[in-house]
Formats: sequence, C-alpha cells, structure tokens
Amino acid sequence: MSGEYLFTFSRVLFQRRPIFISLVQATIVFVSLALAFLLRFDFSLPDTRMLLFSGAILVVIRLISLRFYGLHHGWWSLTSVPDVLNILKAVAAGSLAFFAINRFLLGNLAFPRSVYFLEAILTVALLAGARLSTRVLAESFRQDSSGHRRVVLIGAGFAAQMLLRELSRSGSGYEVIGCVDDDLSKQGIQIQGVPVLGTIGQLQAVLASHPSDEILIAIPSATGKEMQRIIDICQGTKLPFKTVPALGDIIRGDATVSQLREVSLEDLLGREPIRIDLEVVRRHLRGKSVLVTGSAGSIGSELCRQILSYDPRSLICLDQNETGIFYQQRELRRRKVATQLAFCVADVSDRERMRRCLAEHRVDYLFHAAAYKHVPVMEENVAEAIRNNVFSLQQLLDIAEDAGCTSFLLISSDKAVNPTSVMGTSKRIGELMLAARPNRSMRCVSVRFGNVLGSSGSVVPIFQEQLRKGRPLTITHPEIRRFFMTTQEAISLVLQAFTIGRDGDILVLEMGTPVKILDMARTLIRLSGKSEDSTEIQFTGLREGEKLEEELFYQHEEVLPTCYDKIKLINGAKPDWLFLCRQLEELRASMSIDGAAPIRTKIKEIVPQYNYSPAKSSVKLPEEQPELHSRGAAAND
Repeated sequence: MSGEYLFTFSRVLFQRRPIFISLVQATIVFVSLALAFLLRFDFSLPDTRMLLFSGAILVVIRLISLRFYGLHHGWWSLTSVPDVLNILKAVAAGSLAFFAINRFLLGNLAFPRSVYFLEAILTVALLAGARLSTRVLAESFRQDSSGHRRVVLIGAGFAAQMLLRELSRSGSGYEVIGCVDDDLSKQGIQIQGVPVLGTIGQLQAVLASHPSDEILIAIPSATGKEMQRIIDICQGTKLPFKTVPALGDIIRGDATVSQLREVSLEDLLGREPIRIDLEVVRRHLRGKSVLVTGSAGSIGSELCRQILSYDPRSLICLDQNETGIFYQQRELRRRKVATQLAFCVADVSDRERMRRCLAEHRVDYLFHAAAYKHVPVMEENVAEAIRNNVFSLQQLLDIAEDAGCTSFLLISSDKAVNPTSVMGTSKRIGELMLAARPNRSMRCVSVRFGNVLGSSGSVVPIFQEQLRKGRPLTITHPEIRRFFMTTQEAISLVLQAFTIGRDGDILVLEMGTPVKILDMARTLIRLSGKSEDSTEIQFTGLREGEKLEEELFYQHEEVLPTCYDKIKLINGAKPDWLFLCRQLEELRASMSIDGAAPIRTKIKEIVPQYNYSPAKSSVKLPEEQPELHSRGAAAND
C-alpha cells in the first residue's frame, strides 16, 4: 500500500508541478554531463569550474529545446514512441546549439569534443528511461488494482492499437490479457505490450488458457458477413462482448475508438451496407424546397436529417403528431444551418391545409412517408387504412402537381408484394397509382423495402422492452422471417432512388436473405447479457394479415439492374390510368357500406394477388423445440 501511495504522490507532482518537472529534467541533464566528463577522464574531474559553467549553459539550452518539443509536461505514465522521437529531436537540437554557443560564441575550445557526444547519448538514455520507467510502474499498479475486468481483444490492427492506448490512458478498468487475429503474420507478436495469442477461430482455446470476463471487438471495418462470423464465435464463449464504433463514425467525429458499445443487431445483417453517391444527391437537393410528410416518424425524421445536410433552400417537416414535431423542431434547429426550416402540424388528408402549405413554401420535391403501417391494427381499421394510405395519397398527388412540384417520391413496403394484409394492399395500390399516372410535369417514383431495425413499434424495440421488464419474448411463429435494413440504409435507398428514378419507376433494395425472427430474439438475449435458459420465448400464432415470409418481387415482374448494384428496377405491367381511377371510385363507394368485407372485395379486384388471411388462433411448434410454449401477447413485425 505504501508503494502505491508513493506512486500516487509522485504522479501528482509530475502532473501538477511544472517547476518540479523542470528541476528533474535539469538534474538529468547535469548528471549526464558529469557522467560524460567522468567517462572521458577515467572517472576524474580535472576542471570542475568548466563543468559547472558549461553545465549551467547546457541545462538552460536543454530545457528550452525540451519545452519546444512539448516535453515539459508531467504525464510520463503515458509515454509513447512519439515522445521518445521528440526526445531525440530535442537533444539533437540542443547539442547543436550548445556546441555553437560554447565553442564559437564563448570561445571555449578546451571543452572536449567527445563529451558533446557522450552527454547527448546519456541524456537521451536517462530522459527516455525515466519516462518509460514511470509508464511501466503506472501500468503495473493499474494491473494490480482490484476491480479490473480481464478482456481478450479481437483484432490486432490499427483500431486495436488505438483502443489499447485509449484504455491505458483512461483508466477504464479493463485489463487486456491478449489479442486474437486471423492475420498469421501477427501471431506471437505484441501490440502495445499485449501478446497476440491466436486466430479468431481459436478464441475458445485462448480463453481456456487465459480466463477472461469479457470480449472486445476492435475491427470496425469488418463487413456484415465477417461480423456475423465473429459474433457467432463470441456467442459460443458465453461471455459478454462489445465492439468499437464503425470507422465511418470515427472518421466523421461522431464517435471515438474508446467508446465501446454493445454489438447491435445492425452488425448481424450479414451483408454490406448500401453506399450512396453523396455528390449526386447534393446536386439534386441544393437550393431546392423539400417537403417530407410523416416527418416525425422513424423514416421521416431520418429523411429530414439527411436532406438537411445537402443544403436545400428550405425543408418543410410535416406530421399530424404535434409532440413529434415539437421534438424534431428542437433537434433540427440546434444544427444552425442556412436552410430555412418550417414545421407544420397537419393531416395529409386535409386538402386545403396541404394546398396552402405547398403553395406557401413553393415545394420542389415531396417525400411522402406518412402512412399507417401496423398490420394487425389496420386489419381492425380497414376503412381508415384505405382512406389514409390510398385516397390521401391520390389527393396529395393532385395537389403537389398543381402546386408545381417537380418530383414526388412514395415510401412503399415489401408487404405490397402478394399482400395478405390491408396495409400491404394499400401500399401496392399506391405503387400502381404512381406507375400508371400519366406523365405530365411531375416525376413520380416508388421505393419498396423491408423492415427497418429499431423503428417505432418494430420487433427490436418490443423485444428490448420485454427484456428490460423481465417478460417472455413473444414471437408469432417459430419460422417467421423478415427482410431487415438499418434506418441509414433505408434513407440511402430513398435518396438514391430520388436521383436515379424515372417517372413511374418502382425501385427495390437488394437486402440479402431474410432474417429468422427467432434467431434475432436469441441473439438479442445474448447481447443483453442474459442466458437463453433464463429467458422464456413464447409463440402466439400468426396474427390477421401476417404471413411467414415477405417477398420483394412479384413473379410477373422483371427485375432489372440500375447503375447501383444494391438497387433494382422493377419492370411490370402498368394498369390503365382511367380504368384504375374508375376502380378507385368504386373502392371509395364501398367504404360507405357497413363492414370491411365490401372494401376487401374491391381491393382484391384492384390487386388480384391480395389474399385475405384471418388470424390463426394457435401455432404448431416444431418437435425439436418442445420447451417453447404458445401463449402471451403478440409482439412482432
């Protein structure tokens, strides 16, 4: 304990007392000069007066050069290779200055030339040695202190080096006992004093010989497929694991390498995130007036954030959710941008309010994200789903064109393909309306994509809430699968589609393979630090309007490539516009009849692929999962 107290006391002196640091460095310089004289004259001092006079000059020169190279601070416990290089530079500069002043300015020709070199070598050795010894002492006390978590690092590259350096500086409570990396050339080497103990595939064996409390993943550049493999290996260890932020976040300054986070489900998509051509988007949006409906929702709010970064003349955020608009207003106005911001509380079905809004702001581009989206709720509110998702859209298209909008973009859904729900069918009708609409002055484009991770009311937030409250995780069916994408990917698709889409186009993101909700639930349990044995999973049966798997394309649709690999263009039969308008009028008339049946009949005439699927009261469980029960409330999709 006395040793630790002594170290703490000395560290305070080094950190808080510049005078003390200068005295220590002056002592080291003078001792180096005295040792150089002793070595030169066989451990005798023939001219003490010369030693003292020259020593005083040398100490002043050395302190000035050390300060010039930033070596006057007391943080010796953080010494690194750049500090040692700066010591070499400072000593070299100081020696040259001392030689010039002592020999030419003061005319001290009797001063031995060899002492110039011996003193410089000894000064470097003692200054660097003092710093490195302090760092070794500091790290030994950190490692010996109680409460540290023993961790193994996955990765031995640049990010791992940065993380090790940050952890040592911050006193984070982690003790890194080793790294694993698939680069065979790194096996056996040390990174910042931490050994590389094996490959990632050997993690289980490494942990068997080096017991640890946690795993840190330091490969921010890993692809989705690589991250999936790493997560699978980590899950097999039964230890909690975290990862450093993505490289893009670090480069933009949104995060630092030391900000460890729980591995998110976004890391497990198993595919590369979509990349967009930012300059193309910027050229389209700069100086334009853009309106986003449904701006307070998950998609709409991210759309507004992204659009704002491309310097539009004005951005109009419109939603009927007054509280959502309030928080969005606070967030966006903090950005201090030149763009004129407007926040409108309005219902898109209010014809006069929308007409005034578009005319007042002279809207150039309209992104339509306002819609009812929850499948089971809309199955109980069929007329309202059609009124909002179909007829409000039809009306808004006319208003936007009359107001002089040049582009209209509709947010669609994979549920529009072979729909079994009213919500999905309403989205398909919207696609048909934009595709069949006669080409006049306004370009109309639809964007179709799958579920958005973390959006309000989606499966991930519901699972997280159930885990926080200690409730069972409820899944409708053990085999249910969904396409997933991140919010950033969804917005990337929308913006890219906006730049490349032609009038009437339907664009679809290639989202890889669908994810099994049961696997996602089990992953989330592990990421929450819980065990599968301690968390119950209940199956509730498919709800009304649900199906086991969503699809991205109809069989009759021709899938064509675009200039972006991850975005596909749909080439399908377009209905006759006048015939579609007559069908929509008949659909409007059916809404005046009591009950949902007439509406379901009419929407099936418009979308023949619509297949009404009543709720299943129970679900047959797979024989290999007899321990999972079917009860509880539904919480899915």
